[in-house]
Amino acid sequence: MKDTYHDNKAVQALAPAVVTASGAGAAIALAGFASALFAINTGAIVGAGDFSVKLQESDTTTEGDFTDVAAADRLGSLPATLAAGSTYKLGYIGSKRKKYVRLVVTKAGGTSIALSAVAVLGHPNFAPVA
Repeated sequence: MKDTYHDNKAVQALAPAVVTASGAGAAIALAGFASALFAINTGAIVGAGDFSVKLQESDTTTEGDFTDVAAADRLGSLPATLAAGSTYKLGYIGSKRKKYVRLVVTKAGGTSIALSAVAVLGHPNFAPVA
């Protein structure tokens, strides 16, 4: 039987919330891991909410140092507008791997969206992962 429990670490990337404005999620430290997969979950949308999510990277946790991840350094893609009651996945492979990654939510219109995300860090330098 294969076991992914001991080889992965789950980290909260976007706390479950009803999101009403643009904002950045937590900076996820990649130290000790060679891959990251984001699982993004949406719930109800109110007032024709038009929200999108993008992936950013940085070598520091300083707000201004984060830049958008190039398409070649991502696995998968996200729609321009998130749909209600959906799950999306986005991988980070970073050819010039940075120390931190995060998700950024952008509001283009409407009222709100229920949203959360988890980062699953994989390919650890040392396993099992605590």
